[in-house]
Amino acid sequence: MTLGIAGTNFVPPTVAGQLANGTVFFDKSPRLLEAYSTISNARAWGAKYYFTIELPENAGEPLQKVVIQQRNNDELVRFRGERTLAFNGTPFSKGDVLDLQAINLLQETRSIELIFQEPISPGRVFTVGIVPKKNPRYAGIYLFGVTAFPLGEKSNPTYLGAGRFHFYRNGGRY
Repeated sequence: MTLGIAGTNFVPPTVAGQLANGTVFFDKSPRLLEAYSTISNARAWGAKYYFTIELPENAGEPLQKVVIQQRNNDELVRFRGERTLAFNGTPFSKGDVLDLQAINLLQETRSIELIFQEPISPGRVFTVGIVPKKNPRYAGIYLFGVTAFPLGEKSNPTYLGAGRFHFYRNGGRY
């Protein structure tokens, strides 16, 4: 709605990415760019699982939280919350560390929830790294769904897709 006031156009202010009931959403969805494991052997210790996310310039809202949920396997991969990290950039081009306010391991939903100390502003690429106690016992394909939440009391989450990890028996076979 545009109102004419003494020869000018007045556009009432709006909040980008917010519904009338206060629910906040992304105008343009973040994207899961890559999911990468440093070690692909089943039963291996010392791996890190990296998830690189792009929050586009026109996202409309900053990102406050990321949830990573194991999707498809009977074997639950357990994580070491104290070793979780986040940083600007990619695993191969690390930038500044991003502080995490909370890391919640949610066994009942097979999830790890990462809440950022300072919301991630649009126009950035960042990576979260989670550390399993060890890779799964059984070789195969494991999926980890990634969901992003904008800043706000009532936020509408956006599912970004699944990171796909291939774990092999020694010798490189399933």
